[in-house]
Parts: sequence; C-alpha cells; structure tokens
Amino acid sequence: MNMLFRVVLGPDNIRRLTVNEALDSVHQLKGILRESLQLTQDFEIQFEDPEFANELCNLSDISELPPEKATLKIINKAPELSDDVSSVSSLDTASVASSQSPTSYPSPSSMPLRRHENSEQWPSPFPIPQFSYDVELRLVKGNEVYRQNGTLLDVSREMKSNILNAICKSVFSYKAYPTKNELALVAAELVKKHPCLKDPSMGTCYDSWTMSLFYKVGNYRHKLKEAGCSEVSVNRRTPGKDGGKRLKRAKRCEVNFLPDIPAGQCQASLQLEKAALMEEMKKRHHNSTFISAKMEMTFSLRRKEIVDEEPLVADVLTQWPALFLEEQVYLEFYRITGVPLKDTFFSSLDEYAPKIIKLYRSRSGAFGEDLKSLLDKLDQKTTNVVLHRKTTALQGLPVFMRENTNSLFKSCLDTDVEDSNLRGTQMGILSVIEDDGATADTVNGNVRCFSVIIEEHIVVDDLPDLPTALALLFGLIYALNMKYPDELKYTFETLQKVFMHLDTNLSARVLSFRNKMLRM
Repeated sequence: MNMLFRVVLGPDNIRRLTVNEALDSVHQLKGILRESLQLTQDFEIQFEDPEFANELCNLSDISELPPEKATLKIINKAPELSDDVSSVSSLDTASVASSQSPTSYPSPSSMPLRRHENSEQWPSPFPIPQFSYDVELRLVKGNEVYRQNGTLLDVSREMKSNILNAICKSVFSYKAYPTKNELALVAAELVKKHPCLKDPSMGTCYDSWTMSLFYKVGNYRHKLKEAGCSEVSVNRRTPGKDGGKRLKRAKRCEVNFLPDIPAGQCQASLQLEKAALMEEMKKRHHNSTFISAKMEMTFSLRRKEIVDEEPLVADVLTQWPALFLEEQVYLEFYRITGVPLKDTFFSSLDEYAPKIIKLYRSRSGAFGEDLKSLLDKLDQKTTNVVLHRKTTALQGLPVFMRENTNSLFKSCLDTDVEDSNLRGTQMGILSVIEDDGATADTVNGNVRCFSVIIEEHIVVDDLPDLPTALALLFGLIYALNMKYPDELKYTFETLQKVFMHLDTNLSARVLSFRNKMLRM
C-alpha cells in the first residue's frame, strides 16, 4: 500500500515523500529515505506518535507508524570524536602499547577544513547567504514592489558587487571549482528568493546572474591564489613550463582537497611532526593515539605532497607509512570527504547486497559464464552465507558493468605470493589461498587473507574479507589522489555514487544498474 510521509530534515528543509511499497522494517525505511532524499550521514528516525498527542518518539519498529501517513524527523548521528587525541604532546614519542578501538574522527575545530553539518558536497537547494543590511533592505522593498506590479529592481553596480561577493564566499565554502551548471543552480535560487532580481530579457530569468557568477568566482579564485590559498595556488602557471598540465581540483566530491597549513604551524614545524610520526612507525608496538594526532596535524602537508608532487605509491609508503594503516585510511577519507567510509560503505552493502544478488540471478544469462560461475560458487556455500553474499555482490560488479574483472580481483597460493602475481597490477584485491593441494582458482579453496595492491605493491595485507579490502582500496584512491583505471571506471563510479552517495550525477550505465537494483 502507499504511505505518505512528511519528512523534517531541518527547520527550513521539510520534504514530502510517497512510498509505493509495503514497509517491513525500519532498516528498509532508512534505505528508502537515504536513497530518495540523498542522505549520506548515518541517522535515526523519530515520528509524531498520535497516542502521545503527536509528541516525537524514536522509531524502533515499523508497526509503530500510524497507517497511511506520518510525520518523520531525521536526526543525524555525529561521528564519534576522539577526546584524547589533542592531549598528545607534539614532541612526545614515547611508546605506548597500541589498543584497538573503534575509529574516532578528528574534531572539526582542530583543522581549517570545510565541514558541513550534513556532509553535503553541493547542497540542493543552495543556501543564498545574508547580504549587507542596506542590500537586504533594498531587496525587501524591491520584492514588495515586484509582487504588487511586477516591476524589477534597478540593481546598481555597487549592489550587484555586494551580492556576487557574498555568494562567491559561500560557493567557495563548498567548492573552489564549481561547474557552470552548479552556478546556474545558485543563480536560480537567488532569483527564486529575490524575484525582483530576475533578468528583464526572455530565457531562464537568471542567465545574466549565471554569467556574472562564473566570472566573479574566477576573479575570487585569483584573489585567493595571490593570498596563498593552497587549493588554487597549486594550479599557478610557472613561466617557461607547460601551461597545458591537468587542472588539480576536486573531482569526486572532496570537500578538503588541498587545505592550507593550520594556524600556528609552518612548513618546517609540520616536517618535524612528520619526522616524529615516522619514528613512531619504526617501533614494534605503535601508539595509535599518537599516530592519529600526528596524521591529523600533518594533513595539509601530506595533501600538498600528494596532490602537488604526485609521487609514486612506493615513495608514499616510505614517506607516510602510517597512511596505509587500516584505521588511518578511514580517518584520511573522512578528512577529505567529510563522509565516514567504513560506516557508509558497509551500511550500503548490508542494504544492497540481497538486491544485487537478485539482479544478478535475473540477468545472469546476459553475462555469459562469469556471472553464472560466481552465483554457482555462492550456492555451494553453507557457512557464513551473509558474508559470501556480500562478497559475490562486489565481485560481480565489474562483470555487470562489462569491465575486466580479472584486473581488479586476483588470487594466488600462500606459497606463491611473489612479484609475478603483482606485475602489471595498477590497483586490485589479491586473495591469498591456503596451499593444501588446492589451486589458486579452486572453488572450495580456503582463503587465508586478502591484500590491497596499488602500483604493483601490496600496501595493506592480512585483511579478513574482500569487502574490507575493497573499502580500503577505495579509501586509498582518495587518499593518494589517484584516477580510476579506465577499464574499471564504472565499477568505481558505482562504489562512489551508489554505495558511498558521493555525487548524484550518474553515468547512464551506473544509473541503469542502480535503478534495476532498487526495483528488486
């Protein structure tokens, strides 16, 4: 049956949503809300309970909802913050036994980074900022006159400059290099909020504002470049050098692509912090709290080296060995995107894996023996079926996207982990199988562990399962600012945009997969 929801996302963001399917669980409802409303952060659901005069209550069972329609409120969960990171001395390198604890994310106030409450990479609708008092006063009066007789406001040069400057600052808080389409959306919101600013000519009514924003944002970037802003000065052209080099900018919803050095620090002081971090990594037992503090403190230095110098992975392994620790991969991804990798990836995998397997079974005949072989292997599993289902869902992605699955997933015996198995592998997952008379591609071979390969090097090993290995590979692509391999671009786009909800602009192939999967 149909269910109508009034969903409260914030004081000024209340949405209407119709669900055309029977709801069996709160988890299913969460998945629908996350997909329909593009929610990227973990959240809880509250509902207005008619039995308590419509007071809000936490939704713990789907049967608690009133029939036909209900009002829901979304409560975003903030990532757990580490209280003890800041207590570590910047010069203390004493060894403390490492203790395993859940990943804790750096405090937003400790770094000069972009942070948004709902982790939006580009908000929709875009929030038009408050202008100076005199401009706001003129806009109020102009809007009143427009509503009365349709007369547009005569915008002075000074007033237009004030409006554009304020919007440029707001735009840069999200992106240094917005696209023209994104700026058009900003212009549309501007004239929607202040209709007296519409273009007098025919068209969209905001074309001139779009063009003005386009040039004003470019001028604003130039000012920031002259002021030394790292994210734009990295693209400064050097006389005598090739001016056609690739533009270094955020392309995959990175909110902190190239941050500036924190206040109170300089290049030399951060190099000292880096040296202390490298010394700690030489010890047999690492102090994980100390490492997290140093990695957070040196984030701007590390991003500058990786983005500006584009080192080989082998060099990054030498210079930043802590970056390849499992916990640090999750933390680095969060610093760059503002999205918790582990929580988001595995939450999506829990939700999507059963649907993906159903989709594979319904379309297996269209993909030859590769997909059928994966499903046959899954059907032979009698233990830990849930994990095998998730693994099969991920292994089948390259097949379904008609890409080269062998370039991503490789296998070898634990007595044969040699360079020959790594040669030519740009990035991939290596399954290490116990040598008990089996072969590397045996269906029933016991997998001892999984490893992550990048540029012919094993960068993370001894991982318990393939989903963890693939999540870490995806996180390292962001941490190392690497491009998706051409032969696997749709597979990684699926991980980014469908599983991680980073960007809603899907290619036709990925959009088709998502829509078919959600209908299962």
